[in-house]
Amino acid sequence: MKLRIITYNIHRAIGLDRRYQPERIVKILADHDADIVLLQEVDEGAPRSREQDMAREIAGELGFAHYAAGHNVSLRKGRYGNATLSRYPITRERNIDLTIGDHKRRGCQHTAIEVPGNSGRSTHLDVFNLHLGLSPLERQRQAGMLMRCKEFTDIAPDAPCIVGGDFNDWLSRLRALFIEGMSLRCATDKETRLRTRPIKTYPSFAPRGGLDRIYYRGNLRAISAIPCRHQVARVASDHLPVIVELELKE
Repeated sequence: MKLRIITYNIHRAIGLDRRYQPERIVKILADHDADIVLLQEVDEGAPRSREQDMAREIAGELGFAHYAAGHNVSLRKGRYGNATLSRYPITRERNIDLTIGDHKRRGCQHTAIEVPGNSGRSTHLDVFNLHLGLSPLERQRQAGMLMRCKEFTDIAPDAPCIVGGDFNDWLSRLRALFIEGMSLRCATDKETRLRTRPIKTYPSFAPRGGLDRIYYRGNLRAISAIPCRHQVARVASDHLPVIVELELKE
């Protein structure tokens, strides 16, 4: 079975033109028609986004029957964090706190999703939707926290698992930890004979850094990975979304 996954830091649907236009985010996501969408910087009840519950609004506009929001940052009014949208039932959800000391609050949302199979039996898929910090040391410690958390260590090594989101990892310093330490493979890296290059997603108008990534393991196989090439995506957020096709083997 094929799965289409998108990770997208939507910047609260406030574009580079400083306009709050969630309809642009909805159009971009609708055009790519994913099965599972990992969103970062999603507002709920904040004046800057008309006090909307953005996870619920976007899920409704796109026809996703299932979604979960994990809020990390509390504002004077409202809050924001990560949100996972799914075509398939979300059976469990928890927000994992990845905050380091007095740094800005960060988190990783864990969802358990039941994906229907061709044989009529469903497959349990664990999905981690994260947004890491801005400093290299902070990110290293956050990756270690994720690697040691019960939600991740309880997953069998051969069970399907996805870790995606905004890693803020300009120089790919975390790549070895996720690949060697967590036995993951990176769907969003382009490998050549000489080096490995991440798909560039930031800044959206002229991408230079591969901040948005999707890792996977278990009985999953990467088929393709591309950045969104829609012209509207260059202004809708400061990041480009990445679209990954995976094959889930039953």
